[in-house]
Amino acid sequence: MHRICPIVRAMKVLVTGGAGYIGSVTAAMLLDAGHETFIFDNFERGHRAAVDGRARVIRGDLRDQASIEGAMRKVRPAAVIHFAAYALVGESMEFPGLYFNNNVKGGINLAGAMLKYGVKRIIFSSTCATYGQPEKVPIREQTPQRPTNPYGESKLMLEKILAWHAQIDGFRPVFLRYFNACGAAGKFGEDHTPETHLIPNIMLAALGRAPALKIFGDDYETPDGSCIRDYIHIEDLAAAHILALTSGKTGAFNLGTGSGCSVLEVLAAARKITGRKIRARMLPRRPGDPARLIADSSLARAALGWRPKRSSIEDIISSAWQWHKAHPGGYGG
Repeated sequence: MHRICPIVRAMKVLVTGGAGYIGSVTAAMLLDAGHETFIFDNFERGHRAAVDGRARVIRGDLRDQASIEGAMRKVRPAAVIHFAAYALVGESMEFPGLYFNNNVKGGINLAGAMLKYGVKRIIFSSTCATYGQPEKVPIREQTPQRPTNPYGESKLMLEKILAWHAQIDGFRPVFLRYFNACGAAGKFGEDHTPETHLIPNIMLAALGRAPALKIFGDDYETPDGSCIRDYIHIEDLAAAHILALTSGKTGAFNLGTGSGCSVLEVLAAARKITGRKIRARMLPRRPGDPARLIADSSLARAALGWRPKRSSIEDIISSAWQWHKAHPGGYGG
């Protein structure tokens, strides 16, 4: 796992969604760096087994105003790192109200609790899905934000809400718009229900826990017809959150490698690394999926001093494969 240099002065940090995929790794790295870390999670989609034993846990739901206000009153953090959200594009296209209720209403309640208890610093886990289908790549922070699905729209709405709080109430937000989070970090791995992300589904097919990998679309305007994404290792993402927390910077930062791999290229790499054949089944496109998403992360590199260290596709797949072999049933087994 990335090693963050110990800090001179410990900060008290509230991590919402700290039992989730990226939140759990970030919380562990915060603790390694000496920060006093509190996790606020309802464990609806997070995993208790993913929580570092050194963290202090508050069970609660952002959709319940009293719940998050109680946590804010108890902790009185110096800053919040906000992960808690639904994050499945396909699900958002089926149930948009679910996403606006959870991601936007929950974010509004969080901002209200912060305002009530004088907490101004927030690092918001946003997404490249706020950009939609960009006219050109790589995507810069100034690229127009035109989401093509309710998930991206819900994240953009909360960015705007927090920006207004910055203008009116003195909030100091950072929006980290990251691209495809993937890989594993030691005991921390990717385990969603349902699982819709590419690399864990490849791992499930490699382990024989799925009959075949489902590939959605081979008719995109890309060299091999499959979607291209910018894959970024979970440890590199977690490191960016901590750098943003301690930097004093505000504003939006893209997090990605600046290069992309197609679905078929990722599958070929996984077959080589795992030594498994990994059957694949081609299906029609999913609604709301852009053809190509690649980051220009030069601003994060310059302003935050962020440098991805583990985000080659080979490192990503190798780390995911080791975790899934050790946890064939996810955190449950």
